[in-house]
Amino acid sequence: MPPTLLELVAALAEGAVSARRLTERSLERIAASQSSLNAFRIVRAEAALAEADAADRRLAAGERLPLLGVPLAVKDDMDVAGEPTAFGCAGVFPPVRADGEAVRRLRAAGAVIIGKTQTPELGQWPFTEGHGFGATRNPWNQAYTPGGSSGGSAAAVAAGLVPAALGSDGAGSVRIPAAWTHLVGVKPQRGRVSTWPEPESFHGLTVNGVLARTVADAALLLDAAAGPAPGDLHRPARVRATDAVNRPPGRLRIALSYGMAFTATPKTLDPVVRAAVERLAGRLEELGHEVVPEDPRYGAIGLTFVPRATSGVRRLAELVPDPALLDPRTREAMRTGRLLGGAALRVSRRAEGALRRRVGEIFGRFDVVLTPTTATPPLRVGALAGLGALATDRAMIAACPYAWTWNVLGWPGVNVPAGFTADGLPLGAQLLGPEASEPRLLSLAAQLEAAENWSAHMPPPYASPEPPAASPDSTR
Repeated sequence: MPPTLLELVAALAEGAVSARRLTERSLERIAASQSSLNAFRIVRAEAALAEADAADRRLAAGERLPLLGVPLAVKDDMDVAGEPTAFGCAGVFPPVRADGEAVRRLRAAGAVIIGKTQTPELGQWPFTEGHGFGATRNPWNQAYTPGGSSGGSAAAVAAGLVPAALGSDGAGSVRIPAAWTHLVGVKPQRGRVSTWPEPESFHGLTVNGVLARTVADAALLLDAAAGPAPGDLHRPARVRATDAVNRPPGRLRIALSYGMAFTATPKTLDPVVRAAVERLAGRLEELGHEVVPEDPRYGAIGLTFVPRATSGVRRLAELVPDPALLDPRTREAMRTGRLLGGAALRVSRRAEGALRRRVGEIFGRFDVVLTPTTATPPLRVGALAGLGALATDRAMIAACPYAWTWNVLGWPGVNVPAGFTADGLPLGAQLLGPEASEPRLLSLAAQLEAAENWSAHMPPPYASPEPPAASPDSTR
């Protein structure tokens, strides 16, 4: 069983292991798994070892920081100084000059940035595949996707290549891969973790979040990464996630919801997923909580999502060095974004306050909403390959209709493991709350974890699939 993030921090502080040795082990695991899992776009081997040596000198001098000497990974949409930010796209991208704010904060906490993980093109889909890098595979069964768009981070953490990683979530992109790889995935309140150099990402839909094997690890990484940059548009009051993990949640009233927001597309909850969430609801009742069937009043929330998402794709895609390499589905999203980027976008932003009041009504009667994270178990690698834009949209909505509404609202949600299919594929459930409710959600998740012992389950050792996946663009 690989050590947790907290255990590694303690071992480093006690001198039981060096940062260099931890980084070497992580690099060895990445190298051994890359042909099969393909979790990393960029591996910073030389730079990471230099950072580890610097951390060892600081540890030897008595310095202590929350993450000092721990090797961590970040998603390929995040700026790391000296590395390109390709965001899952094909082609040659120039290196960026400065760290993004979230990465800067990880470094300030002492972390070693070991590499950048795979994501689908501009983070658009709940699978991590692309002609720029191949397919990223699920450590639990390599015939299946780890989900997306933070699939590389999820695969890396689930396989024990790194103890935790940053991802981003614009329609479930942290929570979906966390569900499909048996991880804790935290989508925090909008602005909790800065998206700078973007003042806000995808017109407020996308936030940076964390993936980890345990709730305590997720909370530690969230606290280290949290905080605004001077130019951020959203600056919520600080919360202490690590304090919440050790605090009992009290007796809560929980709404169990299977209702899906209207999308004008077909979607059905798989009975296997429903049974897993029902079992978790029963566990919450055993822990003393009241669980009552009730759905939030979503209304026409879907109409406000599309202008923001496609306008965000259009803006980022126009920065790609070689647009001819973009996926045809991306080019279709760009066309939609151009059509909806004016009045429709402005109306969708103005509607957010009314939607928060409508959906938030449920929190006058309940403390937390429990839903499935996805409507289906993990998809097979290549299941959506070759589809047109509309067919891809319909397929991904059918598989993942539960997560995106909370991105429109900007509120926090936490994926927790909910069990496995008969074939051993992970399933997840969401704990959802109103504005700034991360402490309550994490406290409840930690209580569930103590009862469920999620981290005792690990995927099988990785081995090369047929055919092998692509290797990273660069290894430094």
